[in-house]
Amino acid sequence: MENAIDQLIEKIIEKDNPTVMGLDPRYDIIPECIKSKYGTSLEDISKAIVEFNKALIDETCDIVPAVKPQIAFYEMFGVPGMKAFEETCRYAKQKGMIVIADMKRGDIGTTAAAYSNAAIGKTTIGEIKQSIFDVDFVTVNPYLGTDGIQPFVEDCKKYGKGIFVLVKTSNKSSGELQDLVTEDGEKIYIKVAKLVNEWGKDLIGKHGYSSISSVVGATYPHELQILRKEMPHAFFLIPGYGAQGGKAEDIALGFDENGIGGIVNASRSLMCAYKSEKWKEKYTEKEFAKATRAEAIRMKEELNTSLKGGK
Repeated sequence: MENAIDQLIEKIIEKDNPTVMGLDPRYDIIPECIKSKYGTSLEDISKAIVEFNKALIDETCDIVPAVKPQIAFYEMFGVPGMKAFEETCRYAKQKGMIVIADMKRGDIGTTAAAYSNAAIGKTTIGEIKQSIFDVDFVTVNPYLGTDGIQPFVEDCKKYGKGIFVLVKTSNKSSGELQDLVTEDGEKIYIKVAKLVNEWGKDLIGKHGYSSISSVVGATYPHELQILRKEMPHAFFLIPGYGAQGGKAEDIALGFDENGIGGIVNASRSLMCAYKSEKWKEKYTEKEFAKATRAEAIRMKEELNTSLKGGK
């Protein structure tokens, strides 16, 4: 069974594009040309979300290797929203994209196992095992320790899936906890990095990276560089590019000498490209997906220029 990280890396190589498109569909960013078709019930909003997401996926699936739907933006619309999440994930996979479910799950024991079953494992009903969301990767919170991660690791082994563990996140207040120094002089994010190495040692694929990998923000380039050395086998999911201020030249610090080692998330800059000064004069609102494609190509070129320059 090919493991998830090899599949992701091969998609990135195939598309020559280390980009993942975040799908965080707030109602206010959906174009009026879509919203005008529907009402404002939860069911109608969820239908609008699916139409919006499918249009973006259709326009970018040949150039972007992966999508990252953030579950909170679907949960806020209740059961219809969760159906929209499921349909979005399924559609992206049908279009050949890798799906990273941004769920940031964190609990222990049977609860952690249940979270894992829903996302990357299987739910057992009598003698039947059934896939639920069946995504390729899920993000997880490590701050309950090994008890909270092990059920996900076991499902990664059974089903060829992967996880991204929060190590050094891109938000401004991340240092309140992650940068605290322990008694032996190491920061907490380094301690977590070492645990990630241990959790992932049995799931290293043919490209030298493990399916147990890490979230490391682009907004902290110094830490990004430190963690690349600390975790040579951990692939990085890198948020913080674009709207949060992460720069392409900083992101290159998270990649190896072959230009592999990470995938860079962009959500608002891709989903809302049709509203940006850069593209709104060239594309009408009805051409929102074409604006997203144009921004995805621009981002790809910017990232690749920095990565090639860093070799």
